[in-house]
Parts: sequence; C-alpha cells; structure tokens
Amino acid sequence: MIRHIRHAAVLCLLLLVALLVNATRVQVVNSGSYNGNPANRRTVLLRYGQPRGDILVGGATVTGSRDTGGQLRYRRTYRDGPLYAPVTGYASQTYGTTLLENAADAVLSGTDPRLAAFPLWNAIARERNPGGRVRSTVLPSAQQAAFSGLGGRKGAVAAVEPATGRILALVSSPSYDPGSFAGTGASDVAAWQRLTASPDQPLLNRAIRQTYPPGSAFKVVTAAAALDSGRITDIDAATDSPDPYPLPNTATRLTNESGGCSNATLRYAFQVSCNTVFGKLGDDVGLPEMVRTARSFGFDDRNLGIPSGVSESVFDTSMNAAQLALSSIGQYDTRATPLQMAMVAAAVADGGTAMRPYLIDRETRANGSVIAVTRPNALGRAMSSRTASLLQRMMLDVVNQGTGTSARIPGVDVGGKTGTAQHGVGNMGTPYAWFISWARPTGSGTAPVAVAVVVEDAAANRADISGGGNAAPIAQAVMRAVLGR
Repeated sequence: MIRHIRHAAVLCLLLLVALLVNATRVQVVNSGSYNGNPANRRTVLLRYGQPRGDILVGGATVTGSRDTGGQLRYRRTYRDGPLYAPVTGYASQTYGTTLLENAADAVLSGTDPRLAAFPLWNAIARERNPGGRVRSTVLPSAQQAAFSGLGGRKGAVAAVEPATGRILALVSSPSYDPGSFAGTGASDVAAWQRLTASPDQPLLNRAIRQTYPPGSAFKVVTAAAALDSGRITDIDAATDSPDPYPLPNTATRLTNESGGCSNATLRYAFQVSCNTVFGKLGDDVGLPEMVRTARSFGFDDRNLGIPSGVSESVFDTSMNAAQLALSSIGQYDTRATPLQMAMVAAAVADGGTAMRPYLIDRETRANGSVIAVTRPNALGRAMSSRTASLLQRMMLDVVNQGTGTSARIPGVDVGGKTGTAQHGVGNMGTPYAWFISWARPTGSGTAPVAVAVVVEDAAANRADISGGGNAAPIAQAVMRAVLGR
C-alpha cells in the first residue's frame, strides 16, 4: 500500500514539474510571440486601460486622456490640436502613433522600465507604471506666431536656438486635429479618410518630412564653401563673373533677376542674390569642397532625428559642372527640409558650429521626477569662425538694404537670406518663397533664434523679393516672439 502511495506521489510531483515547465514556457519563453500575436487583445486593453502620459509645451500640457467607459478605456485628447500637431503627432487607437507620440511612446504609455521605482519587481509582476511626461523644447509664443503667420497657406516654419539646437517652433500648414481620429468609431474612420484623401496633405509634416529646392537660400552654403576654401578672400573684391553666365559645356545661359551682377563682389551678389556669381562660384570651388561643406551643415545625413525621423536633405555627390553650378544656387537636385535650412542659419549665427536639433527637453515620471534630460550636442563645425563672421555681415546687409528688409526689427540685428525656388514643368510653376534668418539684440554677441520659412506656391513674381515679401514677415513674427519684442 505504501509503495502505491509513493508511486502516486512521484507521479503527482512529475505532473507538477511538467505543469511548472509548461507555465514557464508559456509565460517566459514564448511570451514575446503571444504578446505580438494580433489575436491577443490583452496588450491593447492594458495599453488603453490607463491614462496616457502628457506632452508639455512651455510647462503646460497640450495632451490629455478621456475615459470613454469602453474596452479601450482611455482615448487621447489634444489642446490646440492643429497648432501642436507637427510637434505631438497623433496617438490613435486605430492608426497608431507618430512624431513625439511615437518617439516617446514607451514613456507616455508607461512601459519604459526607467519609470519604475523597482524595475526588477515590475518585470516579474508585469505591472504597468503610470504614463510619464515629456516636456518639449517648443516656445508657445513662437509656435503661435509661426502658425498665425502661415495662416493656412501651404508651407512650414522651423525655429531653433543656435547655441543649443533646441527647437523653438515647428509648424506645418495646413494642419489637422489629431484628436479627430484618436478612437475607433465611425467618426474617427471618416476623419482619417478625409485627411488622407485631401490633396493638401495635412498629415504631412512639411517642416521635417518634406524636402524642397532651397533656391537662393542655399547661397549661404555656397558662400561658406567659397570663403573656407580660399576661392574668395575678400568679399568686397570683384569676382570675375560674367552676366549672363554660360553653364559649362552647355548652350544654356544663367541669368539674374537683379542688375549689377557682372563681376559683382561677393557682398553685393549675396545682397541682391546674383545667380551668375554663385553658379560660377560653385563650379570654381568644385564638387568635393561643395559636398564637404553641405554635409558639414547636415545635408546627406540619413540618421538625423529630433528624436522623430527627419527626411534627408540632399546635395548630390555626382554631378557635371553645369549641374553643380545649378545646385550651388539651390536648384537642380538640391533638396532641403525647412529644419535643415534653419540649421544653416543657426550655424552662421553661432559662429560656425552646427548643433544637432532636438525637440525633447526632458522626460519625467508622473510625479515629476526626472528620468532623462537632453544635452546639446554639436553636429560639427560647418565653417570657420572668420567665415561665419563674414556671412553674418552679408546676411545683415540683406535685411538692412537688400531683399529682406521686411524682416527688420527695431533694436535688433537681423541677418537673413531670401530665396525663390522654381518648380513645375519648365519652371512654369509659381515659385516657393524662402526666408532664412537669425536675430540678436543689438550689442549682444548671442543670437537666441534662427528661423527658416517656406511658403509653397507663393503668389509673387519670380524674383528673390518673393522670399522677402511672403516668407520674411513670418520669420520676423517668430523672431519677435522669441525675443519678446
């Protein structure tokens, strides 16, 4: 009898061990595959079973969570949704996440292990922490100035702090309300379908995800290459540039919208934006040096993130002389995001150093304790300090007496560069208007803000003055907001 009891006990022990092994296999070894299985709704229910952490702008929340009482209990809400959509992105129960909602999802959803006071216990117990908070670098007054300045027109604005790379404004227009499709209902689906079908592409973040021909705004890069390479040593010396300029090995002649460009000095050519001077300069400097300079500003960087991904701004590395001349005036295949062009202006303002832009100031737990702070990080030296000083003087001339006078601010030194990028078949489309700039109080050695503005299909003539007429006033408003003027 005792022998049978002993056998039964051993069998029960073996069954218990088998049960524990199987439980370990299910809960530990195969947990990843179960969690990732689309049929497993537990993860989704947990994700929306508590309020999502908030994104802050200027210390105030611009997001929230509403208790719907449904299975997916908490729905994301947005304050001033269209204003901050290019910053926050969206968090939709149906369509996923983008921008900061995506880049900081682990913190906001409460799954980031840094949020736990006792990470090991949380991992064992599989407890979810309250969603953390993400504080952005955006300045509300600058964001509002950029948004109002565009006034619903297609275009974008990016503003950064030159010394650090902090993004002060990031606006894309037309915009959208991310709260309109945050749930799973019929109205959410209808809102999404309207937005995705719109020819205006409101879901496209034009500030960081759309590249444009930068036109004459790119002449800042070409001037930096000419000065750093030693091709130009005196900005007030004649440049030996014909008007018109025959593109090398072609029958095409490059012309100007402004007069006085024949053999113009670099200072004058920059002030009135002579295509002939800068086209010839690009060819004279040569492809290797032009590529090196463009890359030092951030072009051809596929890994730029803020932390959301930024589309690559492109300066071709394989061109003939004629193509290089056109690329050196921001045409041909040269493409740039508004954020990239703000980085160009910022590098000039900061004495030649290009800083990596960033949008997250800090991440905290729900109680406010800090888990991460973003530190400024230099991309590298875009130009020598001497070249930056000369470019500052030339950009000041553009605003004081050139094509950018509408960006002037009393008591403030404003440097700028207008641009008009042609597009369409045979360049028959209405041009894009560009303006890049920086501003510092007169007598100060530091510029607190650099801005890039692009207005698509700006209603203007084809001269560079369109950049001054359409884009410069928007840049001025943003700079005023940052400076408190």
